Amino acid sequence: MSKDFVFGIHPVMEAISSGKEIDKILVQKNLPGESLLKVLKEANRLRIPVQKVPTEKLNRVTRKNHQGIICFISPINFASLDQVVSNAFSSGKDPLILILDRISDVRNFGAIIRTAECAGVNGILIPEKGSAALNADAMKTSAGALNYIPVCRVRNLQSGINFLKESGLTMVGMTEKTENSLYKTPLSGPLGIVMGSEEDGISPEMLRVCDHLASIPMTGKIGSLNVSVSAAVVIYECLRQRLSQ
Repeated sequence: MSKDFVFGIHPVMEAISSGKEIDKILVQKNLPGESLLKVLKEANRLRIPVQKVPTEKLNRVTRKNHQGIICFISPINFASLDQVVSNAFSSGKDPLILILDRISDVRNFGAIIRTAECAGVNGILIPEKGSAALNADAMKTSAGALNYIPVCRVRNLQSGINFLKESGLTMVGMTEKTENSLYKTPLSGPLGIVMGSEEDGISPEMLRVCDHLASIPMTGKIGSLNVSVSAAVVIYECLRQRLSQ
């Protein structure tokens, strides 16, 4: 079996019981069985994301006898959001947290993590559902940066953002739906930068909880950048403003 996942009811239960950090579990829709219910109950207790999917999706992961369940093992240990914020403040520097709202492409995710680590971002916040898989491909694309930057995973991204705001961070959402230029937006001080999905950007609920919205000026014929490139532009503008103080 791949080092990124295990399959079958008993191997998955063993992975959960062993304390391995689990990215997510895929379960075949309408799959009966008392043993499966025990797995799902334990996953729910440990707040492990579970997705019910068609058999075809499971078969695309492996053609072996998966028994209707596949468990993806995370290459990292998830960090506590409150601890990341506390550590950032105690370092004597203004925290910079990057919030990724449903970034689903693993290559984009890895590239963003690499840039964030290089620029000194204190932590990454992602939702349990809708994010790219944290697997060997993500580790490779990040050039190993996933080993060094804390990644926090929350069930409800809006609650995570509200916690950051209550902790004194200002939220800036990067979106094409504003004329406010990134380069006229103050990015010093305790800050959270929200980046949206490749398909539809930041979700409406996340936009509403942002304190400010900003966009990257475009002068060419194509009106948008790849999200990993956008993230790099924003992160380094944050760094530029902080270094110029």
